[in-house]
Amino acid sequence: MQQPTPLPLSTPNRNLVRLTFVRGITWTGFLAAIIFGIEVLGFQLRVVPVISVIIAMGFINIASWWRLGRPRAVTDLEYLLHLMADIAGLSLLFFYTGGSTNPFITYYLVPVTIAAATLPWRYAWLVASSAMAAYTFLMLFYDPVPQLSHGMIGPGISLHVLGMWLNFGLSAGLVTYFIFKMAHALRRRDLALSRTREAALRNEQVLAVATQAAGTAHELGTPLSTMAVLLKEMREDAAGQPTLEADIDLLRRQVDTCKSRLQNLVANADRRRLAQPASQPAQAWLEDVVQRWLVLRPDVTHHIEILGKRGTPVLAVDTTLEQALMNLLNNAADANPEDIVISLDWTKEEVIIDIRDHGPGVAMSIADQLGDTFVSTKSKGMGIGLFLTHATINRFGGGVSLYNHEEGGTLTEVKLPRLIAGE
Repeated sequence: MQQPTPLPLSTPNRNLVRLTFVRGITWTGFLAAIIFGIEVLGFQLRVVPVISVIIAMGFINIASWWRLGRPRAVTDLEYLLHLMADIAGLSLLFFYTGGSTNPFITYYLVPVTIAAATLPWRYAWLVASSAMAAYTFLMLFYDPVPQLSHGMIGPGISLHVLGMWLNFGLSAGLVTYFIFKMAHALRRRDLALSRTREAALRNEQVLAVATQAAGTAHELGTPLSTMAVLLKEMREDAAGQPTLEADIDLLRRQVDTCKSRLQNLVANADRRRLAQPASQPAQAWLEDVVQRWLVLRPDVTHHIEILGKRGTPVLAVDTTLEQALMNLLNNAADANPEDIVISLDWTKEEVIIDIRDHGPGVAMSIADQLGDTFVSTKSKGMGIGLFLTHATINRFGGGVSLYNHEEGGTLTEVKLPRLIAGE
């Protein structure tokens, strides 16, 4: 049975991961410093309670890693308890290692800083008050370690000053690491929220356009049927006039195409069909779309290039994706109907469709806005086509990019995810 994919960690969970990582570094460093002090510098410490405190904090860290494997989200109260446990552990360790004379006493600022950066202000003040109370208590009650106050490691350098230097380096490094990671997480969250808001706005606009399109589809059915009947009668009246017959036949094909598109629009309004796109070979699908497009744009000259050489890529497609590609082809034809180049290429992960026209190109002032809202490059356009095209291709997990080609004209690049066999 396939294992479910684990959910991404929320911001509080990630902060607890970082706190656990910081705790592991800190207490490992404390253990190394205590062993060095006892074995090398001859510290007179109560070894059993000191080692017991370090072991207890180690168990807390192990329990924290185990808890992070549970699906339940970390709350602010739980995170507060972790910080309070850190302060309690630090207080016990400092009590047995010189109290306020211990040069590492200012390490209290690390949990205080973390609390200020991650917790609501009431909890942050509670952590700060607890740290201040513990510091005050350790000024009066502690087991003295004479070597910390009077020990020298060289000319003019006391052991206390060296300890303060080491503590500053450790505290600065951990605070910088934690705050940087947290700020990075907040920036990522803000970016994700911004993209979500943009997607929601785009979906609202798409829904509004879709509502209008549904009504228009029903309204256009009657005039198209009338045109089809009249064209049939005109075809009979134009018998023996080849040029007129050809023009009427072209009009009839275009009317039939419009009717077919409207029928497909109504049929594909069913969300269940939209949710299950069909799988088709990319080359066959592209050639079929181009042939349908040429019926509507007989004035176009084009050629198709197949750049990929290995394999047969497969795409998930439906009529909305076909219409999106037709919109891009129409934009290219509107820019310049002569010699439009349509190329198909693919990699292991995606299929790339390039549409090259020889028109005036895209103004740089609006290039970044195309597809995000109703912005048009045409004097009489509303930009709805490009907007819907972007929305449709994004729904399929792809993207659209427009570039000004170095030799003139516009290069439209469509990237779509390639289906893997068995999907």
